[in-house]
Amino acid sequence: MAIALAHMPAAFAEPATALPSVLVTANPLGNADLAGASTVLQGQALLWRDATTLGEVLAGQPGVASTSFGPGASRPVLRGLDGDRIRLLQNGIGTLDASALSYDHAVAQDVAGVERIEVVRGPAALLYGGSAIGGVVNALDNRIPKTRIDGPTGRVRTEYGGAASERLLAGQLETGNGDYALHVDGFNRRSRALRIPGHAWSPRQRAGLGSYAPPEHEHGHEGGDGEDHPHEAHADPAQGTLPNSDSRAWGGAVGLARTWEDGHLGVSVGSYRSNYGSIAEEAVRLKLKQDRLALSFAKDGLAGPLTRLQADLAYTDYRHQELHGREVGSTFKHNGHEGRIEARHAPLAGADGIIGLQFGQRRFSALGEEAFIPDTDTDQLALFALEQWQLRAVQLSIGGRVDLSRVEPDDAGNRRFAGMRDRSFTTGSLSAGLVAPLAQGWSLAGQLAYTERAPSQYELYANGQHVATGTFERGDPDADEERATSIDAALRYQAGATRLSLGAYYGRYANFIALASTGRWCHSHGDHDHCGTERHEGESPEYRYRGVPAKLYGLEFDSSWRLLDGADKVDLLVWGDITRGANRATGEPLPRLAPVRIAGALVYSQGPWSVRGELQHAADQTKIPAGDTPTDGHTVSNIAVGYRFRQGASDWLAYLRGDNLGNEEIRYASALTRDIAPQGKRSARIGLQVVF
Repeated sequence: MAIALAHMPAAFAEPATALPSVLVTANPLGNADLAGASTVLQGQALLWRDATTLGEVLAGQPGVASTSFGPGASRPVLRGLDGDRIRLLQNGIGTLDASALSYDHAVAQDVAGVERIEVVRGPAALLYGGSAIGGVVNALDNRIPKTRIDGPTGRVRTEYGGAASERLLAGQLETGNGDYALHVDGFNRRSRALRIPGHAWSPRQRAGLGSYAPPEHEHGHEGGDGEDHPHEAHADPAQGTLPNSDSRAWGGAVGLARTWEDGHLGVSVGSYRSNYGSIAEEAVRLKLKQDRLALSFAKDGLAGPLTRLQADLAYTDYRHQELHGREVGSTFKHNGHEGRIEARHAPLAGADGIIGLQFGQRRFSALGEEAFIPDTDTDQLALFALEQWQLRAVQLSIGGRVDLSRVEPDDAGNRRFAGMRDRSFTTGSLSAGLVAPLAQGWSLAGQLAYTERAPSQYELYANGQHVATGTFERGDPDADEERATSIDAALRYQAGATRLSLGAYYGRYANFIALASTGRWCHSHGDHDHCGTERHEGESPEYRYRGVPAKLYGLEFDSSWRLLDGADKVDLLVWGDITRGANRATGEPLPRLAPVRIAGALVYSQGPWSVRGELQHAADQTKIPAGDTPTDGHTVSNIAVGYRFRQGASDWLAYLRGDNLGNEEIRYASALTRDIAPQGKRSARIGLQVVF
């Protein structure tokens, strides 16, 4: 589903309980006009994009793609950047899972309980540190109520269908007496194996020319990396369904808050569980659990130099196991806390602004033969500030942040990680942005930023076979900070229900930390490994993290045009994007970039009825690095019909959604597994939501 869903006409609007459209992630000062690029999904627009993973929910937004490691695991890709360059937040605090470490690791969050998702692309996310060098995705819920609640309210949603015959049941109940508020939510989602329109393997993979060597062929069969040692041709192991792609996820939360007219103090306890198959290893399942304790406080109307104070803290206990039948192959644990304090000051020399402190401590451990990074302890402390001036009609903002971090590895007696030393980093970021009105609804927005990112623990200390990706990875213990200078500009128009945004961006990276092939083949066995220039059975191609000069640039277009107004409303939505990136030293394209994409939708609404028809087109992606494989273009058609009615004191919404009506074979260029796992076939989904 495309950006069309983010801008539904009035008939699609959520009841009055919906959250206001203020991007607090991009600008904690709450301004509607933002210098950077951003997208909001909430209400019915979010409901109709429902999917099993966060990456699939957001795929198709301008500048947003998906890693899509099958239906069970995917993260968003923003402007060609993923992993530790994209900061995933839950109510402004890091999710603290292991999804950035490997493409087969799921994000420990389901959108069934989320009320709003904010996507901030590029340097507008500066206040969240170097790990947000590519952007921020912030999922907001009301697990800690922040406003007064009088009496019970809630919602129940059930949904069935899709290419994986998915079943979802989700509910939420909130009640209060005006002073105290209680929130309870829960969900249960089950999916069968994903039905696909043809072969699981692409024609190139079946011919032995694909870029992905499934791990089962890395151990005991001939294979290769598709560059110097192409695969031996194999028969396609599956048609019609994607093996080991079924999944189950369930969870919920309880929150309690004391609320005032000018603030709140609350706590919540939440749990998330999932069990899903690895599409790269048919005998492997991933069992994930996360428990999260969150605290939140905010107070407005303070006397003195500060007018508002907000503090958020979360402690997370995360673990996932990779199961080979009933045997545990490896276990990943990630425990820690993160806190953030923001203080808004009174106007000072014409400036309105905030100052803040962020701190955190994480303990990561990897156990088992397939663990390819050592245990690490990471401590972080950051100071940041954002100031804003209104200079006549022009809005000017300046922000900065300094991060201190220390990473301490522990070899735990494993010789592969022996001798690795502690690393400390001091990184800084600066940005300046403006929004200037032109005439008759037109405005110009721009932002210039410099950002530094400390290398992650896997970029520093990886040393072993990464089974899910079919590679042998080695980190660089001496790696320096990644540095980027970025510029972002957009021309915008707004007049009633009609709006348009045409933007461009360019990022120049020094020491861009990338995985590069060494030309060797390696195999790890216990606490040691064997490498050579010729491949032997069970070995994987060796890749090493190293800094290279790089550039990323592109265009983004987003628009909504009201063609007919009145009792009958018709809106035309058109959007598209172009993402380009290259190694500046060699000119070689960066890997897994989304192709040129364009989409359009017609949305009709009349009374309780709403209908949307949509076309999305993705071009061929042939701008790829050596050893990678291209992807073919596709055109996807979708349709959705909704009927809203009132029964007593409840609002009901019944909807029917049809996806990929032309039964296209869709392989995301941004997905590592594109040669062995396409997206789902033609499908229908029916749902019912009751709000009371």
